[in-house]
Amino acid sequence: MVLDNIEGLITKYEQGETTLKEEALLKDYFSQETVAPHLETYKPMFVYFLATQQEQFTKDVPLKPRKINSIYKWISVAAITVLMFGVYTQVNKEPQYTEEQLLAYNQTVEALNLLSSTFNKGTENMQALDLMSSNFNKGAESLSHVETFTETTNKIFKTNN
Repeated sequence: MVLDNIEGLITKYEQGETTLKEEALLKDYFSQETVAPHLETYKPMFVYFLATQQEQFTKDVPLKPRKINSIYKWISVAAITVLMFGVYTQVNKEPQYTEEQLLAYNQTVEALNLLSSTFNKGTENMQALDLMSSNFNKGAESLSHVETFTETTNKIFKTNN
C-alpha cells in the first residue's frame, strides 16, 4: 500500500502537482536505506534535495553602498558647468555677417522675387489655354450629338453613306 502511494506521489511530482507535505513524504521515503528496486533512480535526486535544504549562506552581505570619491563628484560638477556655459554662449550669440554675405543674400532674394513674378505671368497664360481646351471639348461633344442625329436620320431614311 505504501509503495502504491509513493508511486502515485512520484507521478504527481513529475507533473508538478504535489504539495509540500507530499514532497516531504517523498524525501523521507527516499532517505531510507531500503528503497524499491524500480524506484532506485529517484533516490539520488531526493537525497540531493535533502542535503541542499540543509545548506545555509554564511557570507556577510554588505548593505551600505560604496562611497564615490568626492573628487569624482567635483569633476562631474565642473564638466556640467563648462558644458552649460558653452551652450549658453553659443545660443545667445547673434550671427555676424560680412557685407559680402549680406549682398549675396539680397541679390538672391531679388532673383527669386523676379522668378516668382515671371512664373505667375506664365501660369496666367496657361489658364487661358485651359479655358480654350474646355471650350474645344464642349464643341467636340456637340459634334458627337450631330453625328448621332445623322446616324438616326440615315436609319430612318435607310441611306448608306
